[in-house]
Amino acid sequence: MRKRCLAIILLSLSGQALAEAPARYGERLEGFDYPHPSRVLTLQTQGQTLEMSYMDVRPAQDSGRTFVLLHGKNFCGATWEGTIRALVEAGYRVVVPDQIGFCRSSKPDHYQYSFQQLAMNTQALMEHLGIERYSVMGHSMGGMLAVRHALLYPDRVERLVLVNPIGLEDWKALGVPYRSIDQWYARELETSAKGIRAYQQNTYYAGQWRPEYDRWVEMQAGLFRGPGHERVAWNSALTYDMVYTQPVIHEIDRLQVPTLLLIGEQDNTAIGKDAAPEGVRKTLGNYRALAPQVAGRIPEATLVTFPDLGHSPQIQAPERFHRALLDALN
Repeated sequence: MRKRCLAIILLSLSGQALAEAPARYGERLEGFDYPHPSRVLTLQTQGQTLEMSYMDVRPAQDSGRTFVLLHGKNFCGATWEGTIRALVEAGYRVVVPDQIGFCRSSKPDHYQYSFQQLAMNTQALMEHLGIERYSVMGHSMGGMLAVRHALLYPDRVERLVLVNPIGLEDWKALGVPYRSIDQWYARELETSAKGIRAYQQNTYYAGQWRPEYDRWVEMQAGLFRGPGHERVAWNSALTYDMVYTQPVIHEIDRLQVPTLLLIGEQDNTAIGKDAAPEGVRKTLGNYRALAPQVAGRIPEATLVTFPDLGHSPQIQAPERFHRALLDALN
């Protein structure tokens, strides 16, 4: 009897350890559950055949309105799950791509990343789906892409929504030193769940933490500890170079579509600021000051702020965020 009890205890403990083992996802996020089925668009781009994963979620009653949601640098289409639900319930069709180099999409060995190229890939998806007019919402790096997309396709974009977009300042011009792609790659190879969690708590959630945030830590960390982690890190390095070297803030005045900015004022995001001199670092990522400055430069802008929220208000306070979003859209 004693041996049998010991065996049961050991089996239970081993099962618990297995359940708590760190996730190891494939280079295309194999093993991580998305909130809706993913489809794939095959693209012929830069002499390669690449696959762009996306979700296409339709409302019960089609209103004829479509939103395209663009994820950030350390995010995926899946992180939009709450916003997808809110928009679909409001009658929108919602299209959510994973950009080339990210999440469930291809990770090429070589690709000249630019926001123009990613915008063209996104437009190819919309043409594939037969959608001529749509609204675009971008978060974080996705905000930079959304701005570029609206500048390239002003006749297609009905409305632009920017959720704590990065690139509201030109870090290079302000004194953030350049990192080579090799330096970014070496840095990305050291990515860990502990580091991700600490950064997200400080930046995404204004010092707060709730258990449901752990899923997004493991999503990112699992990519960097999985069998394709070197390719993941390489593409991450390439896209960091894109973000640093291709600011859209200098063309923000050219936007021709109604634009809604939803800004968590506790955000402090500034790419590469950890390498900047202390005097420069202290001045960067001040969203409380940046948001009204940027809104004043966009011809048709509406600014909604959340004074107590950080870089990801749609995750930190989803009910407040989605209520503000839908009120503004209506």
